[in-house]
Amino acid sequence: MKTSVCVLFLAAVGAFNVVAGTYPEPAIVQSPTQWTLNVAYDQPQQITVKLPGDKDSKRFWYIILTLTNESTVADAPFYPFCQLMTDTFQIVTAKGVRKEIFDLIKIKHQGSYPFLERLDYVDNKVLQGADNAVDVVVIWPDFAPQAKEVTLFIAGLSNETRAINHPSQKDENGNPELVFLRKTLALKYGIGGDPQLRHAAALRFIDQNWVMR
Repeated sequence: MKTSVCVLFLAAVGAFNVVAGTYPEPAIVQSPTQWTLNVAYDQPQQITVKLPGDKDSKRFWYIILTLTNESTVADAPFYPFCQLMTDTFQIVTAKGVRKEIFDLIKIKHQGSYPFLERLDYVDNKVLQGADNAVDVVVIWPDFAPQAKEVTLFIAGLSNETRAINHPSQKDENGNPELVFLRKTLALKYGIGGDPQLRHAAALRFIDQNWVMR
C-alpha cells in the first residue's frame, strides 16, 4: 500500500535530537524561495540475492519512492543522500549497490513501476508536473539482526537548510564551526521476531516526520 506524505504538516524529531538536545525544525510554511518535493512511498521490502562470485546469499532492504515536483521551480535539483539507522545506532548508507540487485527489483515491480530508476543513476533534477514524476528505488544492505527499530532518512527532497553551531569544534578564530542541516524525510519502522527468522521478517510502520539532519 502506498503512503502519501503531506508537506504542509511537518514535525521534527531528528536523530541529532537524541544525542544533542534541541535542533531546528523544518518550516511549517516554507518561504517563496524554498521547495519540497511531494513524496509517496511503498512498504519497504527485503530481497535475498546470491551474486556471481559470492559464496553466500546476501539480504538487502529497499523502498520505492515516487517524487513529484509541484513547486514553482521548473526543475528541482535532486541530490539524494539516504541512510538507515537502527535503534542500536548502526548507520547504513545506500550507495554502491550492484546493478544485478536493482535489475531483480525492477523485474519484480515492472507492472507497477515500469520506469523505475536506480538511486545511483537517477537524473539530478525532477521536472515540474505530475507527468514528470520519478520512481526511484533506495537499497540498503542488511542491518544488525538484534535491531528492533529502524529509521530511514531520505535527504535531497527539499532545498530547505539550516545552519547551527557545532557543540565543540571551533574555527581558527575560536568561533563555533557551522553545521549545515538539510530538511530530511524520516520514516520509522519496527521489526520484531527471532533474528534467526529474518528472512520472514517485515518492517512495521511506526511514524513519519520531516527533520533537520
